[in-house]
Amino acid sequence: MAVFIGLDIGGTKIMVAAADGEGEILRRVRTATSTSLSEDLANINWMIAEVASGEKILGMGAAIGGPLDWERGIVSPLHQPDWRNVPLKAMMEEKWGCPFRVDVDTNVAAVGEYRWGKISADRFLYITLSTGMGGGLLTNGQIYRGQNGAHPEVGHQSIHFRCSNPTAVQCECGAPDCLEALVSGNAIRRIYGKSAEALSEEEWEEVAYNFGQGLRNMATFYSPDIIRIGGGVAFGGGAKFIRTARGVMAEHLKLVPVPQVELSNLGYDTALRGAIAMALPDQN
Repeated sequence: MAVFIGLDIGGTKIMVAAADGEGEILRRVRTATSTSLSEDLANINWMIAEVASGEKILGMGAAIGGPLDWERGIVSPLHQPDWRNVPLKAMMEEKWGCPFRVDVDTNVAAVGEYRWGKISADRFLYITLSTGMGGGLLTNGQIYRGQNGAHPEVGHQSIHFRCSNPTAVQCECGAPDCLEALVSGNAIRRIYGKSAEALSEEEWEEVAYNFGQGLRNMATFYSPDIIRIGGGVAFGGGAKFIRTARGVMAEHLKLVPVPQVELSNLGYDTALRGAIAMALPDQN
């Protein structure tokens, strides 16, 4: 049987899976992301070989952090400093002899959630809260892209925020006041000196308030039907965190409809499932 390969190349972990022609996962492996590009690439290649298990590979899809050139497949993920201007598409197509598509992880996750998360809305926004923060917007099932194919960076908006330690608010993009610098996993460690799992109830309230203000902006600008949220921070905060953030959003929305806001249906597999979808011929 021939297989399709999905790769989720994250800032802390790499997951690779082989799937059949219906997108059902057959085999999967996972390893920690290193600080070395060469080590990560070697790991990715052995993981592909492991899950392919000798079967012919018909296509590959990959999710990775931005920024990147999705058409040429050149990647420079912000949270992986050793990955700069890596021609990943060319490298993988030469090595494995099959089509390879790569996109910003939140775009890929949006595709995965839309396809397998029972989404039927015309305007769908997926947001991830993990090491960093990002989002992918689909209109009629297609990825929305900005000027010259740029990926809209929802994590790098500015909001009216509350913070008990404002001097620690600093974004890795270089701007001083991004939403990502308030609600992401890295931001939480900088601001509160602990991981998201260790936050007190009051600290979670503060994070949820700031995230809710960001949701308000996104609902105002995009007017989506549904917003789904995934990533380690979101799942760590759980339903209460989402309810609190949605409440802040709803309280401040005056001119546009309040969208549905809920946790991802696919858990930690959203980007991986999206990568498989991108490898399948009917997604191309």
